Amino acid sequence: MNQQHVSIGLINPKSATNVGAVLRAAGCYGASRIFYTGERYTRAKAFNADTKAVHKTIPAQGVGFILEGKQPGAKVIAVELAEGATPLPEYNHPLNAYYIFGPEDGSIPKGVLQQCDDVVYVPTQGCMNLAATVNVVLYDRLAKSDYDASDELIKASRDKNNRLKFAPKRP
Repeated sequence: MNQQHVSIGLINPKSATNVGAVLRAAGCYGASRIFYTGERYTRAKAFNADTKAVHKTIPAQGVGFILEGKQPGAKVIAVELAEGATPLPEYNHPLNAYYIFGPEDGSIPKGVLQQCDDVVYVPTQGCMNLAATVNVVLYDRLAKSDYDASDELIKASRDKNNRLKFAPKRP
């Protein structure tokens, strides 16, 4: 089986809460690295909402230029409301991917967009916030993959206070 590698690039994120939620999404969906540009998150990260302490295993690393986070062999995918982009439901995710997301109050710079292999968008009415968009993209990737659908995954993933079992009704 081929090993997949997923990284996330955030261009000048402004909200520590959103970045904390992105860290949690990275942990849930198996992303291994997060890179960010700009100073806004650096100033605000003391207030982040990384409730599962994912930053201890998946650090958010500041870079001067977002494409510095690209791993060898990865395709660069911009996630942006850009004319001509591919709707996410129609997109086939590459095995190795570096997803780049723009700031909450702006867009991915044109120079970065031109260096991307693909541009996708989530076909919503209006735009979602950064954390919601990252979650949707990573969920779409998972939903289109050969994922683990076992009770063992459920047991390992749930909160310690959750011990629910479900038995379907018999006809």
